[in-house]
Amino acid sequence: MKTEVLDAGELTRFDEEVDVLVVGLGAAGAAAALGAVEAGATTLVAERAGGGGGTSAMSGGVIYLGGGTALQKACGFEDSPEEMLKYLQASIGAGRDDRKLELYCDGTVEHFDWLVAQGIPYKSTFYYGQSGEPPTDDGLVWSGSENVHPFRDLAKPAPRGHVAAVPGAAGHKVMSSLCTAVEASPARTVFNASCTALYRERDGAITGARLEVFGEPRTVRARGGIVIATGGFVLNDEMLDAYRPEARKCSMRVAADGDDGSGIRLGMEAGAGTRHLDKVSVSLPVTQPWDLKAGLLVNAQGQRFINEDAYYGRLGDYALLRQDGRCWLIVDDGFFVQPEYGFEVVAVGETPAELGRELGLAEGALESTIELFNHHARRGEDPLFGKREPYLRPLETPPFAAIDCTTEHARYAVFTLGGLATDVDGRVLDPEGRVLAGLYAAGRSTSGLAVGGYSSGLSLGDGTFFGRRAGRTAATRARR
Repeated sequence: MKTEVLDAGELTRFDEEVDVLVVGLGAAGAAAALGAVEAGATTLVAERAGGGGGTSAMSGGVIYLGGGTALQKACGFEDSPEEMLKYLQASIGAGRDDRKLELYCDGTVEHFDWLVAQGIPYKSTFYYGQSGEPPTDDGLVWSGSENVHPFRDLAKPAPRGHVAAVPGAAGHKVMSSLCTAVEASPARTVFNASCTALYRERDGAITGARLEVFGEPRTVRARGGIVIATGGFVLNDEMLDAYRPEARKCSMRVAADGDDGSGIRLGMEAGAGTRHLDKVSVSLPVTQPWDLKAGLLVNAQGQRFINEDAYYGRLGDYALLRQDGRCWLIVDDGFFVQPEYGFEVVAVGETPAELGRELGLAEGALESTIELFNHHARRGEDPLFGKREPYLRPLETPPFAAIDCTTEHARYAVFTLGGLATDVDGRVLDPEGRVLAGLYAAGRSTSGLAVGGYSSGLSLGDGTFFGRRAGRTAATRARR
């Protein structure tokens, strides 16, 4: 979709005026609209599809929250903003925005209560044995690597994946609740409406937008500002080639049709800076069910490269971005179960040597890897990668098998993490860090909390939390 920035002085009049225009009705856009109306702003939401939802509705519906939410307490878990912050800082690593992380961790308990007030239902039960959304309607799960090496030694572990009370993927329930809340609010919505241009004043302020509604142009003046919440760019091959070409190897791109980077490009044309456009989240859910965490994930040299009990998003990042998607999960008959998500056994051998030959690995490579692991596992240790019980067990029971985790044959799910540069209030910044007046952004259109080391639920958490703030900030500006 072609986008552009136009001179507002050349427009004699706008077709309509509002305080806040929100572009996109996924989780971030819904939260921005609700935040704006809560602050008393007249609000219009423009969505290019025929209804709200976007990629958020297609997601597992996990929202990463902690610090001692009512749900955590009801399930018997203690947590604090300080421990949550320590985990996120360690797992996200270099390039993180500590101001956003600190604000999020301090406000996450209140944010959970706000989500409940919008109608998202949660069942006060904990589900063990699944990363991300459980197959049940239980409300709390482990959704990151909090309880594994090295993070369990850096911060007190606690499950923080909050899942709406429906079995399986709950994104549709999260979004139906948020969309219902928007519909019940004073905000107005217009669908089949693409934002194709922004209007800029001589002083650089963004004051309006051009929408195309069923192909017909419609101009909207936004006194407080425009919030871009149009999603990421994982469907844009040209942008992926420029910033993270490895992502194109993934068999599944987690995205709705709108995740083509149009909002990010529109912001860039208005002078916005960007951050971390090379960052993606890659999931390799080969250890579902969790019994398969007892396996050994080996690369093309037959060597381990990660602790296999880690969250599947961490497995995917390491497998694709560090091993070029050339790896296999080695299992034995003592713990093998049929993997989910279409993963297949590609080789079987009565001995590790035979299995290695079947995989075409160098002679002795796989045998030495298994022998070294077994030596330490018999003593309850994994000095190389820190795998923990109950998945720390020697591989001794033939036959041995290899589950295919190569990008050609395995399920790799990817989405982008980078986007427009924003401050903690959702204001878009230029490449020098200066505020672009009148332009805001939230969700996957921005570089938010996770710039690496993703944990399930950070996108919905980030988008709704900072979407609310962006909506409120734009509403405040409208009253000046």
